[in-house]
Amino acid sequence: MKLHNKILLGLAAGGAAGVVANLTVGATHPVIAGINDYLAVPIGQIFLRMLFMVVIPLVFASITLGVAGMGDIRKVGRVGGKALAYFFVTTALAATLGLIVVNIIQPWERVTPETRVELMERFAGDASARVETAATTEFGINTFVNVIPRNPVQAAAGTDLLGIIFFGLVFGAALTLLPAAKAKPMVDVLEALNEVVIKIIGFAMRIAPYGVAGLIFTVASSFGFDLLTAVAAYVGTVLLGLALHVLLTLSFIVHFMIGVSPPRFFLRIKAALITAFSTSSSSATLPTSMAVAETQLGVPRSIYGFTLPLGATMCMNGTAIFEGITVIFLAQIFGVSLTLPQMGIVVVMAVVTAIGAAGVPGGSIPLMVGILTMFGVPGEGIAIVLGIDRILDMSRTTVNVWTDLTAAAWLAKTEGLWTPADMPVDPDAAATSA
Repeated sequence: MKLHNKILLGLAAGGAAGVVANLTVGATHPVIAGINDYLAVPIGQIFLRMLFMVVIPLVFASITLGVAGMGDIRKVGRVGGKALAYFFVTTALAATLGLIVVNIIQPWERVTPETRVELMERFAGDASARVETAATTEFGINTFVNVIPRNPVQAAAGTDLLGIIFFGLVFGAALTLLPAAKAKPMVDVLEALNEVVIKIIGFAMRIAPYGVAGLIFTVASSFGFDLLTAVAAYVGTVLLGLALHVLLTLSFIVHFMIGVSPPRFFLRIKAALITAFSTSSSSATLPTSMAVAETQLGVPRSIYGFTLPLGATMCMNGTAIFEGITVIFLAQIFGVSLTLPQMGIVVVMAVVTAIGAAGVPGGSIPLMVGILTMFGVPGEGIAIVLGIDRILDMSRTTVNVWTDLTAAAWLAKTEGLWTPADMPVDPDAAATSA
């Protein structure tokens, strides 16, 4: 059985077992608690940690080699400009779509005052922690200044991906300005580092089916289906917004701007999507996304090595949809009616904060609390949606990664470095050889 099929099987088996456990004996049953504490969580965390372990060296090596491989600093600026434009435009379209969907469905009409009070009491402690985090999170001009790390080693230790990306960009740009003979030893070192990291990723992917099963079992067994029922209209609205973005926006880009049928593109990238869904982290999915871009899509390393790390931190289409819908939903729940100009501000803030959100599980929640308080909605109101955030986080991360890989293919095509004909003929054979 091919690896991506094993991962999909692990996802299905873990999810089914978790749902059965939750609906029969419940998450608090000693046996289920023991399985989570001593089997599912440890296996899932080992898998996640092995992925996170290689993210920093992978990002630095990939960004540096990608920039150095372009050879011309002006080309780096052109590709970077295209990537940023793609990220901003698609994120704005996503946020706008989210606001249209939520205003049509109006999920707040289906949440009773009693449900609101019950959810806020149940998740009051977690909500307070998120509000405190939001209070210490500043987003302004200094956010852009802080992208430049004072100490790249410290940035690496703190998993500051934007800082590492900036250092890699500058490092790679400097390499392009050196004589080829002087730059070659460093390029060789970085290529060796990249190959070593790929081998480590191979080790991690061997346990991926079990790690994915453990992660999904933990979520499914602990997931309160009573919560899902209480805010089912809200959950359905978010999932519908995400689905429409894939079916309309991303499918349009894939079909008309890249030249690949959307189903074929989906089949090529499904391993990355499964990893994104199970980990809820764009950063943890980055190693898989890069492997998929090379072995399944055939995108040149100079493009995906540059685009995907940027996308994992800055291209958050799914997050923008989630934030826009959630802000409007909670505002209406608390009786705050937003005018059309105010909704326009919600779109702008959803785009900006989505780009600034960390690519880790729940990374967008503190920033979204800040948007809520801008419009007079109590930050503690986030408690209403916290209980079911993990399933929404899994879904929006999948859309984020989908957009990243679409961006890599589009950029490669516009640069004349790739066409759909360059995709491997047999993706299964390509995955096996890799």
